[in-house]
Amino acid sequence: MWPDFISFRWLDVIDIILVSVLLYQLYKLVKGTVAISIFTGMLSIYLLWLIVKALQMQLLGTILGQFIGVGVIALIIVFQQELRKFLLLVGNTGFFPKIFTSDGLFKLSDVRKKNDLDIAAIVKACKMMSQSKTGAIIVLARQSNLSFYYNTGESIHAAVSQRLIESIFYKNSPLHDGAIIVENNEIIAARCVLPISENSNFPANLGMRHRAALGITESTDAIAIAVSEQTGEIALAKENDLQLHLSPEMLREHLEKIWKS
Repeated sequence: MWPDFISFRWLDVIDIILVSVLLYQLYKLVKGTVAISIFTGMLSIYLLWLIVKALQMQLLGTILGQFIGVGVIALIIVFQQELRKFLLLVGNTGFFPKIFTSDGLFKLSDVRKKNDLDIAAIVKACKMMSQSKTGAIIVLARQSNLSFYYNTGESIHAAVSQRLIESIFYKNSPLHDGAIIVENNEIIAARCVLPISENSNFPANLGMRHRAALGITESTDAIAIAVSEQTGEIALAKENDLQLHLSPEMLREHLEKIWKS
């Protein structure tokens, strides 16, 4: 028979799994940022406190306990950006089973079904802009609400077309700076301001256009396509990951896979 202090239940297994998933998601959010060092330090102090508490070292345990108690407030302040991203991840319907989506039992407010996308028009526009080395950022909305970002730009509300995308990013166009946001196969707005990625591992040879494309995927589930003005290369940002050196055919394959999944 197992002693009482090492009794183990199935509920404990579920508890460990849930904590592991939670810590892994937190690690993904802070990985590559300066916050990872703070996160590691706080985790080390917490583990030390658990050991001290188990060994019944009263004085050191009290000191560390007070530090951890105040540390919760410090964590909220220090990890403000990361906590915001984590809450967005939790609030994103892709984080929950399909029963909670708009097609499931409970319909959440402001949740949109995945819509048809004119992938051919977007790929053709990216191909032409790549050949002419025309810089561009195209954000493709999925479930996350991007109203905050398209309100920073100029409202368009026009159907997606190759010629319209190319004309927007033409270097003499007043709308070529910033990004366009596509939702429900409609260009909602152009010249939109996007959040900048703070990832410390971001490639030094890439500019602000790629950093902005990656930034929007760190706080939402949107897809972002970037065309380099210097090299004409096409990049795809998805779920805090940036895929470089894509050909138009590879871009098409990625988009079709994403929209059919």
